[in-house]
Amino acid sequence: MELIAAALLALFTAGYFVLGGADIGLGMLLPHLGRDEAERRLTTAALWPLFLGNEVWLVAAGGVLAGCFPALEGEVFPGLLPVLVPLLAGWVLRDAGLWWRRRVPLTGDVLITAGSWAVALAWGWLAASLPTGEFAAPAPPALGAPTAVAVALLFLAHGLGFATLRLTGAPFQRARTLAGRQAGWNSFALTSAVMAALPVLAGARLPLTEHAASTAVLGVVVPVLLVALPPLAAVQVWLWRVAGGRATAPPADPDPDPGPGPFR
Repeated sequence: MELIAAALLALFTAGYFVLGGADIGLGMLLPHLGRDEAERRLTTAALWPLFLGNEVWLVAAGGVLAGCFPALEGEVFPGLLPVLVPLLAGWVLRDAGLWWRRRVPLTGDVLITAGSWAVALAWGWLAASLPTGEFAAPAPPALGAPTAVAVALLFLAHGLGFATLRLTGAPFQRARTLAGRQAGWNSFALTSAVMAALPVLAGARLPLTEHAASTAVLGVVVPVLLVALPPLAAVQVWLWRVAGGRATAPPADPDPDPGPGPFR
C-alpha cells in the first residue's frame, strides 16, 4: 500500500507540473506576449478555464501527502517554510490576478506575472532542497538560486509551447518567434516530459515509506484515491477537448461594476 500511495503522490504531482506548469509559464510571459489591453485580454483568456482544472492535481497531491504520509508534513514543512511561504503567496497572487483582472486590468496583470514568477522560482528552490535529504532548511543560495532560475526557465519554455497552442494574432506570432516555427504539440510534449520528471526526481529521496500512515488508514485512503483517479483524468481530458483550442479574447466590458465572475 505504501508503494501505491507513493506512486499516486508522484502521479498527481507530475500531473500538476505538466498542466499547471503550462499556466504558470504563460503567466510569466504575459508582459511580452500582450503589448496592449486587447492582447493581454487574449493572453489571459488562454488560461481560462483550464487553470482551475489544472490546480485540482496539486490539491489531490496535497491530499495524498496529508492522508497517506501525515508524519512527513511535520518533518519536512517546518524547515522548508522559507520556500513554501513564497510558493503559496505566489499561487494566491496569481489566482487573485486572474479573478480581479476584469475590475482592475493593470493590477491583475501585475499580480498574474509576479505570482507566476514567484511560484516558478519557489518550485525551483524547493526542487533543489528535497534531493539533499536534509529538511531542516532550504538549500543554500549557492545551490538554490541557480536551480530556481533553471527551473523557472523550464516553466517559461513550457508556457511558451502552451502559448503556441492556445493563442492567436500578434501574441501567437511573438510566441512562435521565441519557440521557433516548428513549435507545436511535439515541443510541448517534450517540455511536458521534463516537467513531469522534475518533481519525481526531486522527491525521490523523501522518506515516504518510513512516514506512511498505518495499514488500516492506507487501506481506506488508497482505494478511494484509486477510484477517484479515472473520473479526474476523464474530466481533465474533457476540459481540454472542450476548452483547449485557440483562445478568443472576450470584448471589453464597459460596465464599471461587472460584479463577480471570471476575468476578462
